[in-house]
Amino acid sequence: MKVILLERVERLGALGDTVKVKDGFARNFLLPRSKALRATPANLASFEAQKATIVARNDKDREIAEKAGEALDGTSYILIRQAGESGQLYGSVSGRDVADAVNADGGKVERSQVILDKPIKTLGVHAVKVRLHAEVTISVNLNIARSQDEAERQARGENVVTSQFEEDRLADEAAAKDMLEGGAGQFEGDLGRD
Repeated sequence: MKVILLERVERLGALGDTVKVKDGFARNFLLPRSKALRATPANLASFEAQKATIVARNDKDREIAEKAGEALDGTSYILIRQAGESGQLYGSVSGRDVADAVNADGGKVERSQVILDKPIKTLGVHAVKVRLHAEVTISVNLNIARSQDEAERQARGENVVTSQFEEDRLADEAAAKDMLEGGAGQFEGDLGRD
């Protein structure tokens, strides 16, 4: 199906381009979301008549998104989640979680604007892209930790999973050393004989 794009669509074209797409993509995504019109002679004539208005509306929307993006770009958000000792989350962080964190801090982001190739399933600091407009993409940082203290350590650049393993190893070595120095496993004299 041939369509006329009413806004820039990534990997497809810019505003005003006439492109050929699969029927399902046009019917299920582009047309319902007002991102395109069917490329019929009547729609082509209508688009040409309204092109200046559509371009002006797109520019206005982009400017609004750029202003909102300046305030949000590079901001950090802390999400406290339960996780195993290896750093794997019991569950995952989705686009909805990212949008909720941004909105709770005063931003305005919809979950459909959050771009996650795959859900986040590990502790750490993760950069997440947010597309505020077809031409405006920003990045926010998510600090996913098990506690506020752990989040602060991660913010300083510490890898809490490896440092936890190192702390456990040092504690085990200290305990083993204390046991040897304390005489554990050593016998003095004959115990229990007459």
